[in-house]
Amino acid sequence: MGITLGEAFKPTEVENYPDGKGPLRGAVLQERFRGKHQLQRDENGLEKCVACFLCAAACPANCIYIEAAENTEEVRISSAERYAKVYNIDYNRCIFCGYCVEACPTDAITHGHGFELASLNATNMVMRKEDLLVAVATGLPKSDREQAETLA
Repeated sequence: MGITLGEAFKPTEVENYPDGKGPLRGAVLQERFRGKHQLQRDENGLEKCVACFLCAAACPANCIYIEAAENTEEVRISSAERYAKVYNIDYNRCIFCGYCVEACPTDAITHGHGFELASLNATNMVMRKEDLLVAVATGLPKSDREQAETLA
């Protein structure tokens, strides 16, 4: 009871989350936090996802949808024979269990630290490949696809 009474009379500490400093605006996240998923790229800027469907198979909520397509010599999206033409995650159903991250043999999908996923519109909760893909780091050469799009 002594600890309870001692804590009852201490001033309340409030973190000013929306107006804090830095990119997370005052939020402090642990390293193991499971936030918005990210699709990673390799050192050449190509997508790591090879459309093996293991993440979709491991997902207990059945929230991952993938369509595979073949890479060509002219347009190379990933370093393997196939790539994910469509990669959608429905956050209306996702339970952030991490099974998809564990199942991925190429470490293409990871959990990021994005935590502001709330929306009043359920259609905004379906994240597409473009929303999940990590931006190409500066200084890396452009992928063949980006070069082809630039020339077209």
